[in-house]
Amino acid sequence: MPDKITVVKYDPRFRSVFVALNRQWIERFFKVEKTDLEQLERLEETILNVGGEIFFVVEGDRALGTCAMVPHGSRSYEIAKMAVADEAKGRGFGDRLMEACEAWAVEKGAREITILSNTVLEPAIRLYRKHGFETVRLGPHPDYERANIEMRLLLE
Repeated sequence: MPDKITVVKYDPRFRSVFVALNRQWIERFFKVEKTDLEQLERLEETILNVGGEIFFVVEGDRALGTCAMVPHGSRSYEIAKMAVADEAKGRGFGDRLMEACEAWAVEKGAREITILSNTVLEPAIRLYRKHGFETVRLGPHPDYERANIEMRLLLE
């Protein structure tokens, strides 16, 4: 019988998974930027202690996917640092993370969720569109050199 798959909020024992999975995809396609390092190395100060959350998709006792919700003002959050282990891709873990993020944001009274990405990450863009996100900006972004698309989901 396969292990149960759950989505859990931040658990310090999975901290290294958050860092490793994100460094892996960023280094595969781009380069690690200053903002990445701040979030990965100081996730408590830059995400958790400012009203954000980090989610993990866990199978058995292994975290195989993760993402963060970073607050931008009182009623807006950004989905950031979403990553799924190569061995777990194609199993719906991205969908589970998206659903957890949206439910959490609604619970917090958010009006919108945004995502910064890059159009070369076609599977990610398809996932975001599948969950109702629409493109609001194309082109360079001031926060990340690699970002060339900003997407938004209105919750109200």
